[in-house]
Amino acid sequence: MDKQQRAAALSSERFQNALRAKPQSTPPIWFMRQAGRYHEHYQQMKKKHTFVELCKNPELAAEVALGPIRDFDFDVSIMFSDLLFPLESLGFGLEYSPGPVLDKKLTPEVLKNLKPLEEAIEGVMFQKQVALATKEMLPKDKSLIGFVGGPWTLFTYAIEGSHKALMCEVKNDMDLFEAFCERLIPFLIKNIQLQLDGGVELVMIFDTAAGELSPGMYNQYIVPQLEKMINAHKGKLGYYGQKLTDDHLAPKIKSQSSLVGIGVDHRFQISRVLQQRKSGFIQGNFDQTLLFAPSETFKKYLLEYLAPLKELTNEQRAGWVCGLGHGVLPKTPENNVRDFVQIIRKEFS
Repeated sequence: MDKQQRAAALSSERFQNALRAKPQSTPPIWFMRQAGRYHEHYQQMKKKHTFVELCKNPELAAEVALGPIRDFDFDVSIMFSDLLFPLESLGFGLEYSPGPVLDKKLTPEVLKNLKPLEEAIEGVMFQKQVALATKEMLPKDKSLIGFVGGPWTLFTYAIEGSHKALMCEVKNDMDLFEAFCERLIPFLIKNIQLQLDGGVELVMIFDTAAGELSPGMYNQYIVPQLEKMINAHKGKLGYYGQKLTDDHLAPKIKSQSSLVGIGVDHRFQISRVLQQRKSGFIQGNFDQTLLFAPSETFKKYLLEYLAPLKELTNEQRAGWVCGLGHGVLPKTPENNVRDFVQIIRKEFS
């Protein structure tokens, strides 16, 4: 069995059950940004290597991704990378100082001069090797997922050149968004395939800026682009958009049978979402800011959050992937992360 075959054979039973909405008592657990700045393991590696080195060197990226698996015993590892490498590959200069900064802002002229697809995709070829290296090092009972940025989120970065996008400016040129997507979506489809070829079981689309759009604009402009990605990789993609509402997710994305599942943030009552879902997993959604509370207060908040979920049967909770409303924030206390995992396993044993 070669490295790629061996990687594909490993998986978390809990996670696979959730993907199939198979009833089980204990949900799988993973956090967005679970390998990152809050974690001492990452901080020690960052003293020796740049962020880009940690992302693009397969062995280093695998070691970063495995840190929280060893420390907190999450069920799922997330390929360590960054949302913005597709923009870099297409022709935007990218530096981290310390946050990401692009060397240009998207304009019609810049769009014309972006790299063609076959040349640009070479810029993310390393992600396949990162996935293979991570899967090789993972314990056999853990899963690995990949991710790409959502089209609206990548557009907002491209327009502003950083993460501080002014939505009043970004929303003023939806024609440019659609033209940009003509170049971006084929790239992301190939980017996703690279990660799948590396052995990830699922690729999440993280569209953290999508909730800045009204439900009407979201369904008019974003959903058609997402559907192109979903149709190219049926049964292999999950989706998370920050600050979305039920009106955003319905009627198309939420009921899209070719989407494996969706993540919801803490604005949703997840016990109700689980009962309303038509297929696939629901990932989320404890408020990540509550992890900063003193230990006993945090535990109180977590148990209050879990109370409605405990009232559901295993069948009603089927498909739940336990996590946060968004990613782990910098300086989050590690002990609360560790206690979170232990409490979930205890309460749903």
